[in-house]
Amino acid sequence: MTVALKDIRQAIALLELSGMPVCIHSSLRSFGLVERGAETIVEGFLAEGCTVLVPTFSDAAFAIAPPDLPQMRPARNGIHYERLTERFYMGGNQTYTTDSREINLTMGLIPQYIVEHPQRIRGNHPLNSFAALGPLARTLIEGQDALDVYAPLHTLTLMHGSVVLMGVGLERMTFLHYAEQVAGRELFRRWAHGPDHRPMLVTVGSCSEGFGRLAPILSPSRQKLMVGQSSWQVFAAGEALQAASQAIQEQPDITHCADPECIRCNDAIKGGPLLVV
Repeated sequence: MTVALKDIRQAIALLELSGMPVCIHSSLRSFGLVERGAETIVEGFLAEGCTVLVPTFSDAAFAIAPPDLPQMRPARNGIHYERLTERFYMGGNQTYTTDSREINLTMGLIPQYIVEHPQRIRGNHPLNSFAALGPLARTLIEGQDALDVYAPLHTLTLMHGSVVLMGVGLERMTFLHYAEQVAGRELFRRWAHGPDHRPMLVTVGSCSEGFGRLAPILSPSRQKLMVGQSSWQVFAAGEALQAASQAIQEQPDITHCADPECIRCNDAIKGGPLLVV
């Protein structure tokens, strides 16, 4: 079976998502054959009046925090500072603008299609930007900046939007990082080359490999549908946020991954970085 535009539109209508903003996490490969690939998936949502929001993360502007500025290297920050130079993308001095088309290959073909679309709006976060396409794109994106990474997800929730997982699990649901923040965790700090080419602080999320443990908490509000060979899971943003953030508050280690030594999980569970005021 080849997935066509009509199949995407039918799925959106069945899930009662038409006209709504949606944040999608996707594996294009999970669908099997798709006419015109990522374009068909995105155009299906746009044809149903949706606004599509996707994470479009990029490491191109990553910087190393100066070791002589302790306020930029807080304790309990989910990172081994002495290992920073081991990161493979340390060679450049790129700066980020919202016009950039830089995107990590791991984001997938659908976010790549959106970030290259001439009408998309991209957020002003040099490492963990979001991009959106559709009638509400600017409203969703405009609040994002270096220290407010999940502003688009906050706006998505206020707009009664939904999160759609297409052939991927909860481990890829960036929205759950926002739930961690709402639950009271301080977001980790990383660094990017600012407009002046000097390192600036930015906020980022934690390890997500343990998010599958939230499945029983989120299942009462989940819709499921097969589209081609892709298993879709759909969550109303407001309901998911309330359930996940409450679970994290009541059982902080529910988000811990399988690695007991994971520094990001261990520091996140303790509350995140201790910021120098």
